[in-house]
Amino acid sequence: MSHGLRIGDVEIAGRVLMAPMTGITDLPFRQVASRLGAAYVATEMVASAELARGRPDVVRRAAVGQGLPLTVIQLVGRDPEAMAEGARMAERAGADIIDLNFGCPAKEVTGVASGSALMRTPDLAARIIETTVKAVSRPVTVKMRLGWDDASRNAVEIGRTAQDLGVAAVTVHGRTRRQFYTGVADWQAVGEVKAALSIPVVVNGDILTAEDAREALGQSGADALMLGRGVYGRPWLAAHLDRALVDGTRLIEPDRADRTAIVIEHMRASIVFYGMPLGLKMFRKHLGWYIEQAPWPEDPQDRRAAKSALCRLENPDEVESGLRELWTDPGPAAREKGVEFSSQAVETTAA
Repeated sequence: MSHGLRIGDVEIAGRVLMAPMTGITDLPFRQVASRLGAAYVATEMVASAELARGRPDVVRRAAVGQGLPLTVIQLVGRDPEAMAEGARMAERAGADIIDLNFGCPAKEVTGVASGSALMRTPDLAARIIETTVKAVSRPVTVKMRLGWDDASRNAVEIGRTAQDLGVAAVTVHGRTRRQFYTGVADWQAVGEVKAALSIPVVVNGDILTAEDAREALGQSGADALMLGRGVYGRPWLAAHLDRALVDGTRLIEPDRADRTAIVIEHMRASIVFYGMPLGLKMFRKHLGWYIEQAPWPEDPQDRRAAKSALCRLENPDEVESGLRELWTDPGPAAREKGVEFSSQAVETTAA
């Protein structure tokens, strides 16, 4: 199997994709992840009707970054014409791929008959697909779940319809909407979709490690995999897993210096994009995940204290200096003493 992935006329330089995630995959995150080697990072979910009306906050979510190797804009909605117009706007904005959201389980989305609720109305889903595919020249993809619940698993049927209507690839999260994120993703069930289709199928759900990646691909037979929550605080994960799939390279997490540089780069990009104070506010959730995911301080309680202290700061320079102090190697003597270094770092930063 070739290591890359082809979706329509778009060549993707890898088989590990990053999912569209509201409040997460904004332009600053996509810039950092792409620089770290991610081959595919989708935009946040964009409401098609609001995009067509030019709502500033929605347009911002679809922001196309110059220099990114690939732009994937995901649209959500239930009106076929609004979805088509949103797709036209996405194409004019420079989208390489346009993804349709048939999988979001959030109540605010399903409550207006969008996202995974469209799996309950396959005729409407088909009209949305057909109208959108005809509206643009770019490849259109669909991201969905196994179905609404266990009694109505219809991903195979919707996948076949999507393929017949010209969709270039589908991604399947191995849960139903009823499950939200509980239980475990059923990668074998995604394999049923793969077996029924000739277009690329991407498996999604519960993929956090190289072992997960290999197992998900093995059980599903999928052409590629998609990461979601596993990239919180780890924007390098897609590139690392991609390499592990190619040559079995053992994943090595960034050291203190590299991780500090990544976090600071991300914070500065957020401030440039949103301005202050919004840029720092938008970045705080990422900062919290970076601290939670780091192996230092060793004591989780110290990490929680550091997160609380750093995420309260209002000055980016203070955040930067506090992070550098938190992740500075204390040396062998201090490491032997245990938690003293991390506790001191938190107290200094909070001041």
